[in-house]
Amino acid sequence: MPARDMIGFYFTFIAVLLTGIGARDMATVAGLTLAQGQRPMLLVLGIAISCGTAAFAGWAGELIAPMLIPKARLIFAALALGMAGLESLFIVPGDRPLEPTRSLTATAAVLLLHQATDAARFMIFAIAVATNAPFPAGLGGAIAGSVVIAAAWQLPEQCLHKGMAMARRTIGVLLLGVAAYIALLAFQIIQPA
Repeated sequence: MPARDMIGFYFTFIAVLLTGIGARDMATVAGLTLAQGQRPMLLVLGIAISCGTAAFAGWAGELIAPMLIPKARLIFAALALGMAGLESLFIVPGDRPLEPTRSLTATAAVLLLHQATDAARFMIFAIAVATNAPFPAGLGGAIAGSVVIAAAWQLPEQCLHKGMAMARRTIGVLLLGVAAYIALLAFQIIQPA
């Protein structure tokens, strides 16, 4: 496997695991599991949607990356990282619903909406564009996203712990810092160490 592909896969895997901490999809699955028990179809649905949204983010990266020169890819990746940081910093899961739905269709719609605009999918897109390795980035994101959903299903109380919101905000600040660093590198304001 070429180095570019390995970087795309591993960076995305780690980034999606980190940005999945305390995310809205994790909280949704954990809340439903606490209220209704460990329904296998909820786990299957969550993993399927996570894989689908990761594939879409990788595909979007595949469309954009070839159109950009390397410097522009870095700038674009910095923007996506910044969006992921802002999402992690300011959008935290709300309170658990008092009467959660048992409808898998409604759950699928909620999970799809959460994942379509979450930090993890921005990370997949950013890394796919920056490394020009969309398939490995999408694959790493799909596996990590599935792990996040499985953790929420298996350990719902831990995934809804109050400390998750603080961890999520901390990750948001770190992502904004990384985005700023990459932007400064792209504009050659600073030189790589």
